[in-house]
Amino acid sequence: MHALAMKLAKIVKHCRIDKPEKFKLADFDPAECFGLSTDIEEVRAILADGVARLEDMQERLYAHAHWSVLIVLQGMDAAGKDGVIKHVMAGINPQGCLVHSFKAPSVEELAHNFLWRIDKYLPERGRIGIFNRSHYEEVLAVRVHPVLLERQKLPPSVTKKNVWKHRFQDIRGFERHLTRNGTLVLKFHLRISQKEQRKRFLARLDEPKKRWKFSASDIAERAYWDDYMAAYEEMIRETSTDYAPWYVIPADHKHVAWVIVSAAIVEAIEALKPNFPKIAGQALKELKKAERALRAEDDR
Repeated sequence: MHALAMKLAKIVKHCRIDKPEKFKLADFDPAECFGLSTDIEEVRAILADGVARLEDMQERLYAHAHWSVLIVLQGMDAAGKDGVIKHVMAGINPQGCLVHSFKAPSVEELAHNFLWRIDKYLPERGRIGIFNRSHYEEVLAVRVHPVLLERQKLPPSVTKKNVWKHRFQDIRGFERHLTRNGTLVLKFHLRISQKEQRKRFLARLDEPKKRWKFSASDIAERAYWDDYMAAYEEMIRETSTDYAPWYVIPADHKHVAWVIVSAAIVEAIEALKPNFPKIAGQALKELKKAERALRAEDDR
């Protein structure tokens, strides 16, 4: 098991973008398995171990109540964001976790700055928050489709050529603020190939129970694939920091992505060293008194 832990740590390190200035999306193969089996049944035990460790870390995080954790999931349609939430977070106590999926902004949200709606869903101390899509849509979908920027009715002076540079600065500052106030920020780009996306779309259409997930706009977005890849590359290059890193996760094999994301989250939370509170002094005396009173009930 020690050898496996070392292997997973090495994989996580490879996926973490620590030198964003040299980052190229093309260097990350969506079908990479890092030696893990392509047979999901052969890696179930590895995933189960990761889920169990994450369950333990969440309990400690909740009891410690000093840190919160924000997990950001970004990826093209069908990249497996919902699957990560379902399989990696399977053991998490719902009381200590909040999942929010960001859709197109409402009229009210468009009337505020682009980070306004994000701030409302940040996790409390001791809890884990999961964003299925996030503030990063503002430098992805909005960048690929300029009409979305026009709908925000911003003053012309702030939508000129430096708008994306300024948004990257705002995001870095926002995430710096979060980490300085006790939020661990972990960001995962689930990297899927265009070929695999097509395969998953067809599988949705073939399965009646999954057809509801499909939208005609999914096909329309495929025409902008190269634009999205360029936007993702610059986004990661500009916003992967030591305090809020990006992990580029190969996602053509869903179970491989689950294992890597699980290992990365556990490793990052373990580094916080969230321990159960120690009871001492007068508080311990009160507990002992309560214990004696409870045990005395057996003698009646």
